[in-house]
Amino acid sequence: MARDLHVMMLPWSAFGHIIPFFQLSISLARNGVQVSFVSTPRNIQRLPQIPADVLSLIHFVDLPLPQLDGNILAKGDEATVDIPFEKIQYLKIAYDRLKYPFEQLVISKCPDWIINDFIPYWVIEIAQKNEIPVAFFSVFSTALTVFVGPPDSLFTDGVKRLRPSSESLTVRPPWVDFSSSVAFRSHEAASFYAGAYMENASGISDVCRLAEVLQSCDLVAIRSCPEYEGQYLELYEELLHKKVIPVGLLPPDRPEGGTSRAESFQWLDGQEPKSVVFVGFGSECKLTKEQVHEIAHGLELSGLPFLWALRRPIWAVHEDEVLPDGFVERTCSRGIVCMGWIPQMEILAHPSIGGSLFHAGWGSVIETLQFGHCLVVLPLIIDQPLQARLLVEKGIAIEVERKEDGSFTGKDIAIALRFAMVSEEGNKLRSNLKDATKIFGDHELHRGYATKFVEYLRDNVKNKSLD
Repeated sequence: MARDLHVMMLPWSAFGHIIPFFQLSISLARNGVQVSFVSTPRNIQRLPQIPADVLSLIHFVDLPLPQLDGNILAKGDEATVDIPFEKIQYLKIAYDRLKYPFEQLVISKCPDWIINDFIPYWVIEIAQKNEIPVAFFSVFSTALTVFVGPPDSLFTDGVKRLRPSSESLTVRPPWVDFSSSVAFRSHEAASFYAGAYMENASGISDVCRLAEVLQSCDLVAIRSCPEYEGQYLELYEELLHKKVIPVGLLPPDRPEGGTSRAESFQWLDGQEPKSVVFVGFGSECKLTKEQVHEIAHGLELSGLPFLWALRRPIWAVHEDEVLPDGFVERTCSRGIVCMGWIPQMEILAHPSIGGSLFHAGWGSVIETLQFGHCLVVLPLIIDQPLQARLLVEKGIAIEVERKEDGSFTGKDIAIALRFAMVSEEGNKLRSNLKDATKIFGDHELHRGYATKFVEYLRDNVKNKSLD
């Protein structure tokens, strides 16, 4: 009797990783795959509900996060969103201690494949011991993975030779043999280099973790498609000398609409079609007071209608301390600020939304472009600057101008917003967006890539038959 393919998913404890792994789980389940989704209890509690059509195929498995001595992490600090940036290295220590319980889980469940993130590099050893193939799933765009490079550029000797300092990240790498503007600026490169290339309290750098996984995994799956990143996908397979499979962009299911009647939706209902700028920087980006105030100043200067999803920053004790004095009163006739959680996909799908001012994170790019919104990008952390460069290079976004130190002004925000939304100079950008939307909004296209991925997994199971 035929049995279902069974995969085990292990994402890193950051929601920019957990959510794409969850979305890939849904795509796999819709192709008849049994999925064991492994994370910590609080992270699993914060995931969306499993869609009804795959409820019997996706199984959550929670592994309690080990406690560290000295209460470095508070109870419930299980994801990067729960802690300041400087504590992420300690979350990695706690996460690495999941190795033994994860190994026991693998032995008991005996999956056909493990689909793994790069932070838990120790999964490779577990998989090899148990003769289970491993697919590394990259939640980043292919442009970023190509820029970071193959394993020999990530181990210690390769870093000394090819990435000796942060300045080496400000130019196109030597292995990229076509024209590309995808590179960091100096202020961005310094923080990325420190976070990715330097050893942290966990005893191993992020790029060394990635190198271990890339060198030993059986295949690489990427959240992308040839229609958007064809050149980069081809090059990455050449660099790795192993199979690289695009699994599609995994766009979230479109909201059915009409379910939320909160104040924000009532306000949107009264606006002109495609006139409103959605402003949102997610929960991982910790905006400073100066940045919040300059964004507010830019929205005011632009004269455009806006809906700003803004979480209370840690530097503000009360919500009324977040925005500049008088901002709400001066802009209430054409804008609304929503503090706390909002149903972002439903808002993006609203016909009044016409543009987005955001950080250019890959997941947000995918969510936003499927609705054809004008993109104004203000990258802040990790991969966001590289996504922003590629979007601008493709003529589907404008990036906010900044000084050499990375600072920006309200005037810079306003100029970019008006260019994208209403100026004649922005006509070409708005025209280009129509072609991009056909790719990002084509759910059938991306389901097809997920199906091909499943076919490869089925055809390459070790030591067990699915027949």
